[in-house]
Amino acid sequence: MQPAVATPDRNSDLATAVVTTMRQLGVVGLPRNYEIFYEALSGSNPELSLAVVALSSRPTQEDLDRIGRRFFAQNHGPGIVEQARDVLARELEDIASLLRNERGHIEKYGRILNETSSGLNGRNELSRDLLNKIVGAVSTATTSTIDHGRQMAVTLDDKSAELETVKSKLEEYKRLADTDPLTQIWNRRAFDKEIARIYNSNRGILFNALILADIDRFKDINDRFGHPVGDRIIQIVAGIFQSSIRADMFVARTGGEEFALIIEGASEDTTFEIAERIRLLIEQTPFANTKTGAAYGKVTVSMGLCMASEADSPEDLYTKADRALYRSKVSGRNQVTRHSAMAGRGKNWMLYRKD
Repeated sequence: MQPAVATPDRNSDLATAVVTTMRQLGVVGLPRNYEIFYEALSGSNPELSLAVVALSSRPTQEDLDRIGRRFFAQNHGPGIVEQARDVLARELEDIASLLRNERGHIEKYGRILNETSSGLNGRNELSRDLLNKIVGAVSTATTSTIDHGRQMAVTLDDKSAELETVKSKLEEYKRLADTDPLTQIWNRRAFDKEIARIYNSNRGILFNALILADIDRFKDINDRFGHPVGDRIIQIVAGIFQSSIRADMFVARTGGEEFALIIEGASEDTTFEIAERIRLLIEQTPFANTKTGAAYGKVTVSMGLCMASEADSPEDLYTKADRALYRSKVSGRNQVTRHSAMAGRGKNWMLYRKD
């Protein structure tokens, strides 16, 4: 059975269609799921759209992850990191093998010395021939062991250098796997891990907040000026987000024109002020082609804010922040809505309630 996919017309809000479609299908509001449905409903990838249409009326998370790995491999698979780990494991095994061989050489040298010592015990007199044989055997064993030790030192030094190289590559792969290639800020994969971390401790729940942001009428921007201009606007907006918060705070592009900020150590009022400051900066930024001078008009963002203490889990936190974002969208855009301020307005949000 094919799902009832909502297809927005030119004047409809794509974000609304995504939320509605996911609700109809019973899809959990995870960032990676939003990415799939956003791209499918935007029509930018016909093959992806067909894959989503082919889903059952109640797709499983496994079905969605399979689509994610197929169409968004850079965000849905740790394969590149796993490959680096395999190389690292092989290098460590090589070193372990070298050390085992070294132990064998040392044990062999010890046996020669022990046998020589045993041969000397109980002898009152030693002939010159016997002394020459003993000295020769010990000398040969010692020379062999010293030469082997030198070679071992060189080999271990080489292996250490190789391990440092692999370690550097592994760290770089990990960074790339968590980085959005267009904006160079964190991506959805990194966001999934960061939002989950909040609920690992009581401190995380008490001192964290989530802000979700969405560029207003972004489809119109792409339709009027083309995707290259749209990409450039996304890059500029990402730069404003990143430069407007402390270095220890988290900002990610979670898909399309959507962003997420995790603010730690701030009250709800302070978090709201941060979101408002960013919103105003974006609104006041001139978006134009620096070469031709062509102006693209005012760009604005809508935001939704939820404190971690208002939610029971990462998924619940994301859903509530998304509800607040949706409220900003339907209330005229270019504004910040707190989830806490929506209390008592449940009648307007029935579409989110589960029976």
